[in-house]
Amino acid sequence: MANETECGVSSRAERKALQKAKIVQQENEREIIRLVGRILKKPEAERSEEDASVLVLHRDTVDELCKRKIRRNELKRKQEEVFDTDDDLKSKAWQLAVAIQQAKHLVVYTGAGISTAASIPDYRGPNGVWTQLQKGHTVSSSDLSKAEPTLTHMCIKMLYKKMLVKHVVSQNCDGLHLRSGLPQHALSELHGNMFIEVCTSCSPVREYVRLFDVTERTSLHRHCTGRRCSHCGSELRDTIVHFGERGTLEQPLNWKGAAEAAKVADVILCLGSSLKVLKKYPCLWCMNKPASKRPKLYIINLQWTPKDDLAVLKINAKCDDVMSLLMEALNLQIPVYDRAEDPIFSLAAPLQPEDEDSHTRAVIVPHAGPGDSFADPGNAAKATAVQGGWFGRGYGKGRKKKKAA
Repeated sequence: MANETECGVSSRAERKALQKAKIVQQENEREIIRLVGRILKKPEAERSEEDASVLVLHRDTVDELCKRKIRRNELKRKQEEVFDTDDDLKSKAWQLAVAIQQAKHLVVYTGAGISTAASIPDYRGPNGVWTQLQKGHTVSSSDLSKAEPTLTHMCIKMLYKKMLVKHVVSQNCDGLHLRSGLPQHALSELHGNMFIEVCTSCSPVREYVRLFDVTERTSLHRHCTGRRCSHCGSELRDTIVHFGERGTLEQPLNWKGAAEAAKVADVILCLGSSLKVLKKYPCLWCMNKPASKRPKLYIINLQWTPKDDLAVLKINAKCDDVMSLLMEALNLQIPVYDRAEDPIFSLAAPLQPEDEDSHTRAVIVPHAGPGDSFADPGNAAKATAVQGGWFGRGYGKGRKKKKAA
């Protein structure tokens, strides 16, 4: 019995000694990294013989720090916005126009970059939510339902009307494609729509379009909006697919429509998307086909995307600028958004009397008022934090990332 007790004490002592040795080793490694890092920051001409000896002795650490610097520089390069010259932009817009005219089945993929002109900030751009948070800035608080379809949204609608675009796949939740007049059957909103809540107890799922942001009370894995179905009385839920969730709703996500459109597409035009999320969906890129039989890819984005090397043409410019030149090349008029004719008013379902006070978000009205405009996104650093809703979830994710860093 005494031997067992001694063995137990010895075992615990050995474990503690190993843990202590591990901690000491880790601290020594960190100290070496700090020392080598300080030396590498010095110009070579200013390094002493002792510095040179340290670098030779810790060659592995030097190599690792050099690799880290290369990775940081590469990441910084990918985050930078690049602008084509005016001549290059016009030339590329004409090339894109020819491709669109020759396409038999053109599908458009859109991201946050097409809505920045409506003063809805993106996530990864210079004024994006996550970028600003990483710089220690706060992000402006806005009711995003005050935004209106941009020139790019209206151009896409016209291209669809002229049967040049067959389907639109959007990552945006702002509802601006629907409000531009693009029919719902031609649209896949993969991450949901802030104006739509649904009853999943009804069969088929019953859809309610509202004139306000329905996501005020919802968040990750908590989708009930606080209102109830007027037909069966069940709780309504939003349609937003948050980070870390998998979208299963048929509408407005319309994954079936997106997959079928991609399957027959011969040209894919990506507008204002970093493609860092879309690249994870193989069904959108026909990856099961030989490379020679996949759709030709055209990208309009100011920053690097992981699909750039596969693109036939990459245009580095703002979406509105490119689309203006494109419509001119195609000899098509750009429709002007008229709020009075916004389809959301005919699609919207009236609230039940008991739900009249179920939200505090601004309601869209047929005619814009003097207060219906966003603050300058450039003043985001001085503004208050984003509050609630689907965009607030992205803000929350950025904050967690910053804290974990």
